[in-house]
Amino acid sequence: MKHLILMRHGKSSWDYDISDKDRPLQERGINDAHLVGKKFRSGGAQIDFAFSSPANRALHTSMIFLRNQEYNLERFRVTESLYDFSGNSVRQFVQQLDNDLHKVAIFGHNYAFTTLANTWGDRYIDNVPTAGLVHIVFKEDNWTKIGKGTIEQLIFPKHLKK
Repeated sequence: MKHLILMRHGKSSWDYDISDKDRPLQERGINDAHLVGKKFRSGGAQIDFAFSSPANRALHTSMIFLRNQEYNLERFRVTESLYDFSGNSVRQFVQQLDNDLHKVAIFGHNYAFTTLANTWGDRYIDNVPTAGLVHIVFKEDNWTKIGKGTIEQLIFPKHLKK
């Protein structure tokens, strides 16, 4: 079986005159990434490898989340393929993953992540919110053959706030 954890970057700031890739997280984005990371850790799932978009907001979200897992960053890589908004590049990236990896986390962007969650998941998600996590399980042993999977877990920040 293959497990794919999709996590959209936290809420980012538009307060600076900088490139899209350089936009930082807002304080809310930082706090939400911690909330989601802690909730995911409480479920006990272990990640084999993690990948992030090179965009500052996605990379920062991934570091917060992975540190909450006490994750070994030697099994982490930044990849340009995840700086994608349509989902085409992300889909190709996932389908080319090494089959020795069974539980993979990727950190990136919308519209891509909502589209792929709805393509691969078994229930409709109107929108994966900032710092939202979708964990999908596939009954395949080969990433090239993944199709419809089962959403095992949805962790959205608004569900964790009181």
